[in-house]
Amino acid sequence: MALVIYTKPGCPYCKKAKDHYNSVGEPFIEYDAQNDMVHRRDMLAFTDGDPTVPAFVRDGKYLGSGWGDPPRG
Repeated sequence: MALVIYTKPGCPYCKKAKDHYNSVGEPFIEYDAQNDMVHRRDMLAFTDGDPTVPAFVRDGKYLGSGWGDPPRG
C-alpha cells in the first residue's frame, strides 16, 4: 500500500512534503483534508482529532503530522 498524505490547498508544508517524496521517487496518494469531508474524517480518525497537515499514513498506520527539518513523514 502506498503512502497517504492528507493535505490542504495552499499549505506550504504540504507542498514541501510532496516535493520531498517526489524528489526521492516515493509514490503517494494525496487527499484534500480541507474540502473533502470523507477524507477529513478519515484523517481525524488516524490523528485522534489533530487537524495538523500534512498528515502521513502508511499501510494503515499513522506516522505523524506536520513537516519540518528533518522531515517527519
